[in-house]
Amino acid sequence: MKKIFTTLAAVLASVNMFAQGWPANHSGVMLQGFYWDSYFDSKWTNLEAQAPELSQYFNLVWLPQSANCGKDKSMGYDDFYWFTNYNSSFGNEKELRSLIKTFKSNGIGTIADVVINHRKNVSNWVDFPVETYKGVTYEMKSTDICANDDGGKTKEWAEENGYKLSSINDTGEDWSGMRDLDHSSQNVQTIVKAYLDMLLNDFGYAGFRYDMVKGYSGKYTGIYNDATKPTYSVGEYWDGNVSVVKNWLNATKVNDQITSAAFDFPIRYVVRDAIKANWSTVKTDGLANDPAYKQYAVTFVENHDTEYRSAGEQQDPIRKDTLAANAYILASCGIPCVFYKHWIDCKQDIKAMINARQLAGITNTSNTTFNAYKGNGYNGIMTVGEKASLIAIVGPNANKFTAPNSYAELLNGYHYRYFMPKKANVAWVDLASGDYEGVMKAKLVAVSNEDNAQLVYTTDGTEPTASSKKAKSGEELEIPFGETTMKVGLLIDGVVSGVLTRTYKIEKPAAFEPYDITVYANADKVGWTSGFNFWAWCDSPDENLTATGNWPGDKVTQSKEIEGKKWFYHTYKIKSKSYMVSFVFSTGTGSPQTVDFANINKDTYLEIQNEKDGAKYKIKDVTADMPSTGISHPIIDNNVQNDPSWYTLSGMKMTKKPSQAGIYIHQGKKQVIR
Repeated sequence: MKKIFTTLAAVLASVNMFAQGWPANHSGVMLQGFYWDSYFDSKWTNLEAQAPELSQYFNLVWLPQSANCGKDKSMGYDDFYWFTNYNSSFGNEKELRSLIKTFKSNGIGTIADVVINHRKNVSNWVDFPVETYKGVTYEMKSTDICANDDGGKTKEWAEENGYKLSSINDTGEDWSGMRDLDHSSQNVQTIVKAYLDMLLNDFGYAGFRYDMVKGYSGKYTGIYNDATKPTYSVGEYWDGNVSVVKNWLNATKVNDQITSAAFDFPIRYVVRDAIKANWSTVKTDGLANDPAYKQYAVTFVENHDTEYRSAGEQQDPIRKDTLAANAYILASCGIPCVFYKHWIDCKQDIKAMINARQLAGITNTSNTTFNAYKGNGYNGIMTVGEKASLIAIVGPNANKFTAPNSYAELLNGYHYRYFMPKKANVAWVDLASGDYEGVMKAKLVAVSNEDNAQLVYTTDGTEPTASSKKAKSGEELEIPFGETTMKVGLLIDGVVSGVLTRTYKIEKPAAFEPYDITVYANADKVGWTSGFNFWAWCDSPDENLTATGNWPGDKVTQSKEIEGKKWFYHTYKIKSKSYMVSFVFSTGTGSPQTVDFANINKDTYLEIQNEKDGAKYKIKDVTADMPSTGISHPIIDNNVQNDPSWYTLSGMKMTKKPSQAGIYIHQGKKQVIR
């Protein structure tokens, strides 16, 4: 009987967890794995390669909407296909499935961006893709569109063209970009449920980020989550008024249980305004500082909608102190979501902050005292974790804060400091695990209330003992080049405890010299035989690489004949290790054109195909099929005598005469440098 009761209790607990919208006592941190137009940084293959590193700091990664949107470049918010085409701007279906599987094997759950408020049409205002998945055909009809969609313009068009819309008005805010779906429709609900079930149980996503939940009643999120039971759910209710965000959370209830978390926009705006006031005053409006709602608060500093995109799309970014802002949310209750750009730019600091959060054992339901420490130009919070408390002091005058005698400083950086009570009796290393370049130092700290506490450490991966090397609290150790596993423990009365492990791979700084690449393009298959336009750019930094800076770019007529084909070519400068050049080719005034071909940093041969993606010609990279040197294959180049470049026998191009001895190719001839 006891066994039956225990089993029943476990089942009920599992059901209850799914109904909660977000698990209580969740200690993880989420990463938003993209930013606006992050087509290279967020490629499925690039994210997958980072899984071992990400798994040390994040248990969830939120991906952009992952299906094809009917065009070559899209962030996914003009959703088109739901079931059948997962060749997106970030990679193909095979790569996506591999990413999710790899993340899962590394302990990372993947969050799907679910865009169901609206949907893009096929050929007119009211038609949608017909898709068949596992033998079932799914098709939304014109009657699945809200009666008042697009301010009534859709209904007007429909009536003029013999279509009918739903008789039900939108249950949320109207959005004129695409057709707003009527979620009261049984057909819409059936298709959405099948779609979500596919994401969870076929692709392997762990949960959902619901886009634009202001666009339809919160009860439908409850219906969908109750039907599919994701472990994690978070809604984008974009509003700074905490009351209306709470109202949405309550609207998702099923059996009186909230079924989704929400992004804590109110806290984000609190932080933004606090930064403007140099952190001297911080409001307390937000989900995270309400005991009844902190479990459902996904806190964040920036996202793809608020970030600065360009001079023409300024959005609403936090323009300074983003590092302090991250320190603030990573030391508080709620579920922090780190923005990908911040992770890329401030990885060392953010890693250390997450390490401190983990050391303290902070969860989404921990108790945080906001405005615990206030001063001129700084503000502080204190969170009581499952293992220890953590104080975060942020602001331009954070260095003027005097911590209580019972606390030891763990971290300090630009406008932030972290402290932990000495009674925690743990060892701390401020340099997080990871790959670094150049000389790196790690500060060791004895967080202890014992006067005789010492630090012992090893750098060969062995467990430290009382006889291991010793360090004073606050001492900095230089990490040697190569791979190092450092273990640091607290030594009190001959007993080693609280051992902390850090793994490092430190490389010597590699000298970088800018170099030239040449991009060759052949367009025989589409009949562009007399030259065509090269539109070229670099995403990071944001640079246009054409002479005019205006579409359609440079008319390129310079050509080489290589193995019987005419290749038009242009040379570009690679200015840094991360510098990448992207292209669109076109003829005439820019039409017809090719799809984008992104991120080239070496000599490349591209063949324009007569096959199209929509209205744009596809491109095939044929570099592997081309000669690697100018020796074994005949190359006819009318411009070779005027070419100042030198080439290695492997085909690498140099901008000046080499100083190193060897055999080179210059102006079509073999040259020996002695």
